[in-house]
Amino acid sequence: MRGAFAAPVVLLVAGLFGAATANVGDSCSTAADCGAGQWCFDCEPEFAGSSCVRSAAANPFQLANNSLPFNKYAYLTTHNSFAIVGEPSHTGVPRITFDNQEDTVTDQLKNGVRALMLDTYDFKGDVWLCHSNGGKCNDFTAFEPALDTFKEIEAFLGANPSEIVTLILEDYVHAPNGLTNVFKASGLMKYWFPVSKMPQNGKDWPLVSEMVAGNERLLVFTSIRSKQATEGIAYQWNFMVENNYGDDGMDAGKCSNRAESAPLNDKTKSLVLVNYFPSVPVKITACLQHSKSLTDMVNTCYGTSGNRWANFLAVDYYKRSDGGGAFQATDLLNGRLLCGCQDIKACSGGSGVVCSS
Repeated sequence: MRGAFAAPVVLLVAGLFGAATANVGDSCSTAADCGAGQWCFDCEPEFAGSSCVRSAAANPFQLANNSLPFNKYAYLTTHNSFAIVGEPSHTGVPRITFDNQEDTVTDQLKNGVRALMLDTYDFKGDVWLCHSNGGKCNDFTAFEPALDTFKEIEAFLGANPSEIVTLILEDYVHAPNGLTNVFKASGLMKYWFPVSKMPQNGKDWPLVSEMVAGNERLLVFTSIRSKQATEGIAYQWNFMVENNYGDDGMDAGKCSNRAESAPLNDKTKSLVLVNYFPSVPVKITACLQHSKSLTDMVNTCYGTSGNRWANFLAVDYYKRSDGGGAFQATDLLNGRLLCGCQDIKACSGGSGVVCSS
């Protein structure tokens, strides 16, 4: 009688709590079968069947502490964060261009993405986010007004007062103060981290805790050099080095700087950005790349960057993998940066950050 009663109880408990104890790699039918920070995904064609894979980043400020300089942490970064699958046309013309992500900017931020790559253009007398070429936005390459996305970012920063967001702009806006006007209209200026506080000659950035206390939690970088003087928007390559993007940035065993960037081992720039996405985004290959070769590239770029771990890791379709994917690669970077471990989860905080294993 006791055994007969116990079985239904075990099944009931499993039904109530099974999802919470699911591990990455467990088979699944829906997201309800998986634990917190996971989703149910089939990484076809390499892997057979759906399994629980990670869908959220670990927060180094919470797992370790936020008392180190901003450049001592790594931040998951989405390439063309705005180019979202299924985004409706805002021009009335069907869109004919690539997409690079699968969920909203708001959801990206909620899932632990902390840096967004956005392409800004003059369009229709305003600033729009477009996936275009030749520096010109068209009706069929436009995604949405930049103000819409900036408001999403403002809402996230308002609701999460301990978080910092970085914007890396491929900038084609030439209207005087065009970007500044949109930042003002969105309410983001109250979080602005000023260029005057950005370090020169490779020095450390301010402590994250100081940035949070001062509410200077939005860093913005532009690809237009002159805007640092005219609008107070930091010129990206004054402060960071960046590897090649597209197919040129995915050659195994190679990691070289993009043309605009100083050499990766130039330590007068205290931030390191590693791109890992192909020239033409493909969802299926993103899954395999994040599962097998992303960490290899992270290690390769460490060596070519003068033995410096990346602060920003930029990918397409950031949730796609067969397990940990871009999230685990970011955990590796934070573990290396914060305590010399292979994983941020092996770091312990307190007055200092040390490896606990």
